Amino acid sequence: MRRGVYDPTMQHIQWKRMETLVSAKLEGHRSMNPCPVYDEVSGKLILFFIAVPGKISEQHQLRTKINLVRLCYVTSMDQGRTWSAAQDVTDRTIRNEYKNWATFAVGPGHGLQLLDEARSLVIPAYAYRILDPKQHPTPHAFCFISSDHGTTWEQGNFVGGESAVECQVAEVHTCGRKVLYCNARSDRGARIQAVSYNHGLDFEGGQRVEMLVEPPSGCHGSVTAFPPPPDARCQDSWLLYAHPTDPRGRKDLGIYLNKSPLNPAHWTKPSILFKGLCAYSDLQYMGVGPDGSPLFSCLFEYGTHRQCEEMIFVMFTLKQAFPSEH
Repeated sequence: MRRGVYDPTMQHIQWKRMETLVSAKLEGHRSMNPCPVYDEVSGKLILFFIAVPGKISEQHQLRTKINLVRLCYVTSMDQGRTWSAAQDVTDRTIRNEYKNWATFAVGPGHGLQLLDEARSLVIPAYAYRILDPKQHPTPHAFCFISSDHGTTWEQGNFVGGESAVECQVAEVHTCGRKVLYCNARSDRGARIQAVSYNHGLDFEGGQRVEMLVEPPSGCHGSVTAFPPPPDARCQDSWLLYAHPTDPRGRKDLGIYLNKSPLNPAHWTKPSILFKGLCAYSDLQYMGVGPDGSPLFSCLFEYGTHRQCEEMIFVMFTLKQAFPSEH
């Protein structure tokens, strides 16, 4: 983990040294897929992760159809300076169908706090379900939800219709309603999206987003909702999405904009944020930037020989990314 101090007047973050979260593990397991969420009401930072025994791989679990993953989290009440011991919440959070999963994971990326009455917390996740013992397990996206500020969690229902893997969610305000939007990775050439009208408990059937192409086997992408500029004709939420843009491989990280978030045909062509090898990314809305347009940050993997040699953190405004769209 690295903590940073943000100076809004200089639009700059002073990063501190990297620290190892020594408590974020189970004995004999390795920790994967970090997915944090911050509860603004209690001030609690909750870092979810999965714990996998030894060197057991995802592919091994898919072949054997034996799920060995545990769902865990650590918490911090001082903005990440100190952390609690790890809690394994698998048995009290996941329903009986756990035994019908070949494996599962959260995120990776970030969770979300909604603006509903309970200020619900949402952690995106996916599971490979054993629907037919003779067939390869099928991945489906879903969410873990808490309506009591992270004290207890429940498992939402799966996105139906389309198989989907790693996902992120964003809360979209449209036509006077608050909708939870899910954007998920697929190995079928295009992203999958779905919407929920009950805070992530149920999703309408997933649909392909042909404008958002996937490289072979897919790649994790990131999505964030934000209020449009004051001069926009409609004040419904807009969406920003980050992902490699080359359909042949993980290359050239792009930013896509959608002013009508529930319409999969309304994504723009990408604005290239980084040229070269890249992979996973995580977007966040940061408020209003120095040029008066929405400000964003993006953390992403890149490399010269491999896609994930190093991490980059960048900040940019909507006007910088899409001069003609503002």
